[in-house]
Parts: sequence; C-alpha cells; structure tokens
Amino acid sequence: MSGLRGEAAIVGIAELPAEKKQSGPAMFTLDQYARLARMVLDDAGLPASVVNGLVTHGVQESDMFAPATLSEYLGLPLDFGERVDLGGATSAGMVWRAAAAVELGICDAVLCVVPGSMILPRSSRAGAPATPPWYGASSGKYGSPQAEFEIPYGNVGQNAPYAQIAQRYAAEFGYDPRATAKIAVDQRTNAAAHPGAVFHGKPLTVEDVLASPVIADPIHMLEVVMRVQGGAAVLVANADLARRSRNRPVRITGFGEHVAFKTPTYAEDLVRTPIARAADRAFAMAGLERSDVDMASIYDCYTITVLMSLEDAGFCPKGAGMQWVTEHDLTFRGDLPVNTAGGQLSFGQAGMAGGMHHVVDAARQVMGRAEQAQVADCHTAFVTGNGGIMSEQVALLLQGE
Repeated sequence: MSGLRGEAAIVGIAELPAEKKQSGPAMFTLDQYARLARMVLDDAGLPASVVNGLVTHGVQESDMFAPATLSEYLGLPLDFGERVDLGGATSAGMVWRAAAAVELGICDAVLCVVPGSMILPRSSRAGAPATPPWYGASSGKYGSPQAEFEIPYGNVGQNAPYAQIAQRYAAEFGYDPRATAKIAVDQRTNAAAHPGAVFHGKPLTVEDVLASPVIADPIHMLEVVMRVQGGAAVLVANADLARRSRNRPVRITGFGEHVAFKTPTYAEDLVRTPIARAADRAFAMAGLERSDVDMASIYDCYTITVLMSLEDAGFCPKGAGMQWVTEHDLTFRGDLPVNTAGGQLSFGQAGMAGGMHHVVDAARQVMGRAEQAQVADCHTAFVTGNGGIMSEQVALLLQGE
C-alpha cells in the first residue's frame, strides 16, 4: 500500500522527570515547551536553526494559534505548523504527521513536543472561579452531545467506562484477574530498571495488585495509570540531518490511524477496538509481520487497555489475551517486551505527554540507549496511542537504520 517510505527518522528524544507532586518553581506550558525543545535538540546534536516544523497539542496560555504562539516564543520560523487533538493518541499522531511533512519536503526537521500539566504558584490559583469538573467529561458545553445525553446520567470519566469494557470482555471471553495483574507487575519490573520511573525501586506482586482497592469493578487501583508531572519530546528529521545526528536514526516506516467514535455510548462493539484497523494499516505500510517486532510500547491507561490492544493489534487471537499474557514474559528480558520503561502504570502519565512516553521508550530501545532495561538486538518497535475510551487509535512502526 502507499504511505511512508521510511525516509524520516526520530533523531532525538527528551523526557522530563516523572514527579508525583507539583514542586519547585512555577513552570508554564510555554516554559516546558522551551525546555523540552532545548533538551531534544541537544540530544540529537543538532542546532535549532535546522527546525522548520512543529507539531503540538495545545498551549494552556493560549486557546488559539498554538503553532504560531510557540513559533514566536521559541524563536523558530515554521514552514509547517500543526495541532493534533486525539487525546492519548495525540503523540503517536504527531509523529506520523511530522514524518509525512518531512517526506513531502515541506520541512527538514519537526519538533514534536508534549508538555505535562501547567504548574502555577498557589498565589495565582487562590480566588480563581471554580469550574465544574463534570466528573472527567471532555465537553460540558451547550450543544454538546455529551452534555445532553451523558453528563446528566453519569456515564462520564474514565474509570467507569473502562470498567464497563472489562465487564463486557468478561461476559464474552471470561476474565482472569491474575492475568491483568501480571501486566502491571511486568511493567513494574521494567520500571525497576529505569531510574526515571516514578515507581522505580518499588517492586510489585500479583497479590499486591489484587489486594489494592477496587476502583471500578473489576479494575484495581494498581491497574490504573499514575498521574505525574513531566513532559516528552522527539525530533523528526530528514535523511541528511539524520546522518548528522549523534544517535542511531529511528525510521518511521508505518502508521495507521482510526477514529471511530468519541464516547463508548456510540461504540459498535466495546471489545473490538479501532486499534485493529490502525495496526493492520501500519504493518501493511511497513511491510512487516507481528513476528518482526522486538518490543511493543502499548498505551496503558489501564491493564485491560494493554490486553485488548495486544489482541486487536494481532499479537494473539481475540479472546485469548488472558492466557497469552500469562504464558509470556512482557519484561525487557522477555519474549515480547512491553513498555520497557514502566509505561504509564509505573513510569507515570504526564498529561497528554503520557502518549509521547511510549514513543520515547520505543525510540530509546531502537537507539540502543535503554541501559539496564535494554532489549537485546532491538531493531523494530511497535507503538500505540489510545484516545478517549478506546475510541481514537494510532499505531506506529519504528525501525533502526
């Protein structure tokens, strides 16, 4: 099929530390963009002058004109500016758009930067008018279908809908809580080898997971993402710049994207997700098989998300995921390493930057820079992004040059 030719590559990666608490001086999102941009350019060993493209999610200090705001603040005139809004799939979506722009010759190097949450001093928050949180709903505005049909009835947020998905999966295929708990345990093992992880040095057992409080049946607390402060970025560049960079280039050879609905109320099937179509397109574009993958970076807001993504992406048959996970080692030493820096469950989810953590983790492995957690002979990585409630899905295939 037509698509990327693999000419664009990730040549630099950067990640701010995962921190549980808002500490230290105030850091606006603009500050985070600037810091991450500097970090990723230093990592690639390239000057800022090579950058003429930027892909962003949003800027909390500016409701509109996000690319222009960042161009002005960073001092980078752009030939390509894009804003992506796909929830947790945003970062993976940013990367393939950057690669496409590079391959088309629109620009030479594209910054893909996703900050964490804006950190403000307490004095600036005091007395601010309260905004109804709508229990995690994404749109409470007049005229929104969610505001009219879902918020009044309480079917909002993330915990309950993902629990509904898990319950539906259990009704159709059965459910082994020890298998989903093992996903969290294997990822914690990976975090133990990654000093930047928020749960580094804090081992976990299946019994620990099952003994933790049930947040929304059947999901336990230790099967839920850990929110942290942080941020992440990658630099995507053309072949000439890739040869000049200091890292092994990580070529973007395949992608797929599928947006099927916004809220699970309108899903045709809760347990057969859009990642299936996205993954099929990515593998076909790259000309690869599932057996070619050396490690997988799977979006992991919940353990059930990882399990269903592995199934729907074709690594095991539908409905066989519980047994498959039980029989396979998902640690960095295993037969299919998954989320080798701990994932969002054990590294931490820094807002929308949580999805970029998966891209950084995969690129770091292919570059051969994962140190204690390095996967042996890692040349091909599979990455997923998941937005909404299993509704917006992006798949990437990354290969070492």
